[in-house]
Amino acid sequence: MNAVALRAFILLIVGGLYWQAVCQVTGAREPWDADAYWYLWYPISCLLSAIAGVSFRKTGWLAGGIITFSQLPILWLNSGTGPLMAVGLLFLSMLAVPTIALSALTGWLAARGRSA
Repeated sequence: MNAVALRAFILLIVGGLYWQAVCQVTGAREPWDADAYWYLWYPISCLLSAIAGVSFRKTGWLAGGIITFSQLPILWLNSGTGPLMAVGLLFLSMLAVPTIALSALTGWLAARGRSA
């Protein structure tokens, strides 16, 4: 397993644990149903994405997508599958855009700083 794949796998586990912790702390079945999702939990995930982007460097954009899409297994575990799973996937795709952009930026800055 190469270094990027290993980092991605570890980040997927960390992201899943983060989102499950959000559900446990808030009592919500789905992370975005938590009362503080928009002003606490999602911004923390953006921060995690930015930090992870530094670790991924040139492939930093992966970090934001992994952190955001790691909500999907939590949705599946806590709520099961159903007709709204497709809507959830679309919603996660929209939520991933800012986190991907942020982690891509921090990864690019980290790679640029490393080569300077």
